[in-house]
Amino acid sequence: MMWAAALLAAAVLVLPRAAGARIPGGPRSPIDAGTPADSDDPLAVAATLDVFAACLRAGMAVSTAAAGVAGSAPAPLAAVLRRAADLLALGADAGQAWADPHDGSDSHVRAVVRMARRSAASGAALAQGVEDLAATLRADAADAAGARAERASVLIAGPLGLCYLPAFLCLGIVPVVAGLAGDVLWSGVL
Repeated sequence: MMWAAALLAAAVLVLPRAAGARIPGGPRSPIDAGTPADSDDPLAVAATLDVFAACLRAGMAVSTAAAGVAGSAPAPLAAVLRRAADLLALGADAGQAWADPHDGSDSHVRAVVRMARRSAASGAALAQGVEDLAATLRADAADAAGARAERASVLIAGPLGLCYLPAFLCLGIVPVVAGLAGDVLWSGVL
C-alpha cells in the first residue's frame, strides 16, 4: 500500500510537467509543416523530393516549386533548392542555377542537381527523375534498417546463448543423465 501511494505521488509530480510540454505554442513537433527536417534522415529527403515532384507535376515552375519545398527540406538540400529558386527567379541560366555544390553535400543532393541540369539541357521531365530518386532513397533506408535489425538479432543471440545454454545443460540435461546413470549403475548392467 505504501508503494502504491509513493508511485501515485511521483506520477502526480511528474505528469504535469510532461503534459505542459504539449501545450500549444510549445516546442513544435518534427512533423509540423515548415520545420526543417533532420539533415541525415534519408526519409526526410525522400519526402521532400516527393513534394517537389508533386509540385512539378501540378504545373508549377521549377523556381516556384523549389522555393516552396525548400522551407521544409533538410539543410543541405534546402540550401541548394533556395539558391536555385532565387537564381531561376532572377532569370539566370539553369546550368548556373543548378551548379554543383562544392561543400561536400550528400550524394542525393548532387543527384538532384545533376537531374535538374540534365532536365534543363534536354527538356526531359524533372518530376519523374525526382520521384525515382525518392523511391531509391526509401528503398535504401529500408535495406539499411533491415540490415541493422539482422545485425541486432545476431548480436542478441550470443549473450542469450551464453546465458541459457549452460542453464539448460545444468537444469535439463545433467539431471536426466545423472538419473539414468544412477539407474544403470545400480541395476548391474555395467
